[in-house]
Amino acid sequence: MGVIQPVKGTRDFYPEAMAFRQWLYGNVRKVSEQFGYQEYEAPFLERLELYASKSGEELVREQAYVFPDRGGELIALRPELTPSLARMVAARSGELPRPIRWWSFGPIWRYERPQKGRTREFFQWNIDLLGVDSPEADGELASIAAEFFRSIGLTPADIRILVNDRRLVERQYDQLGIAPERRAEVFRLVDRRDKTKPESWRAQAAEAGLGPDQTESLLALLEDRSAWQSSSELTAFFAAARALGADDFLAYEPNVIRGLDYYTGIVFEARDATGKYRAILGGGRYDNLVAAVGGEPVPGTGFAMGDVVLGLLLEDLGRLPTLELSPADILVCAFAPDSKPAALALAASLRRAGLKAEWYPSADRLPKQLKYADRQSIPLAAILGPEELASGEVTLKDLRSGEQRRMPQAEASQAAAQWLGRP
Repeated sequence: MGVIQPVKGTRDFYPEAMAFRQWLYGNVRKVSEQFGYQEYEAPFLERLELYASKSGEELVREQAYVFPDRGGELIALRPELTPSLARMVAARSGELPRPIRWWSFGPIWRYERPQKGRTREFFQWNIDLLGVDSPEADGELASIAAEFFRSIGLTPADIRILVNDRRLVERQYDQLGIAPERRAEVFRLVDRRDKTKPESWRAQAAEAGLGPDQTESLLALLEDRSAWQSSSELTAFFAAARALGADDFLAYEPNVIRGLDYYTGIVFEARDATGKYRAILGGGRYDNLVAAVGGEPVPGTGFAMGDVVLGLLLEDLGRLPTLELSPADILVCAFAPDSKPAALALAASLRRAGLKAEWYPSADRLPKQLKYADRQSIPLAAILGPEELASGEVTLKDLRSGEQRRMPQAEASQAAAQWLGRP
């Protein structure tokens, strides 16, 4: 029947792909901790009701993986993490010191049409600041994103963080006479503008209840790049970002609105300079979400970033890191079946000394064993031939330079550490 294929929209993480994921995780951790954020994790499974009234109909009805468990309760594979964060904060709201600075990096599932840059299972960085209601808090989150981009070699010429504020948009909609009950639909309309042809977008605007004059006025607003100057929130936000050294990555963009229903203030997205990809990260202020899941009101702001599009962008720009895939510092080689106990004992001794050691499990010819080490990028080999076994010695070989030296087995770990440039 052939090899069973993976589930559509998922990825196999072979060692080279896993190395990139771990590299990304390491950079996420470093930047998050630089700003004082603590790591947390939430369940991969949540009750559907957690998302049903908070995240928007499209996410729940069209993108969430939903199934009944054996008790009949509707369960979702988490399609985003912020509602889980809000639930966790609501459960222990009185115990948690404010402000709450948390971050996480883990899997998310959305039932979407798989295509380049979009999978059904992906890994996502979430970082949030709760308990502070100020533009400076929003500015801190945008600055974290900017610092992360710097840390992986991206510049403002490669990527920009585009910013808007829903409170400003609400005031603009008041001036256009857009009824409050239609605004969530218009938010989603604006959020889809860059993915929709102009005539189709105008037709959708009419379906959303906008008259021709309102539609044209809305389009004029979406082209006005100076409107932020009338917003005290955005003025303070950009001042904070400037103080934090992130303003070169930021720009006001009236078309950024974010589709999720729980955003209440400043929102932002990071997009590559060429516009080739969808948003690389996105987030904003959500002041009502903790109360919406049953807790006391707690203001919050944060963003999420997936791994897929970022990886594609780094590949396009030639910025993918060169990563070491080898898990081992040294390969222990032996020539005869009766030498296995000695090889295992030497490998154990090297590990106790802090080296990463593996042994070759069969008594093949030495060239074959060294070829394996070369393919695995293992820099050193410890060779146990008949003479070495008879004398209690080992030949240490540097596979990078070809240098080799015979020594007592007790000295092998120290010599190997020196060849590897370790104290």
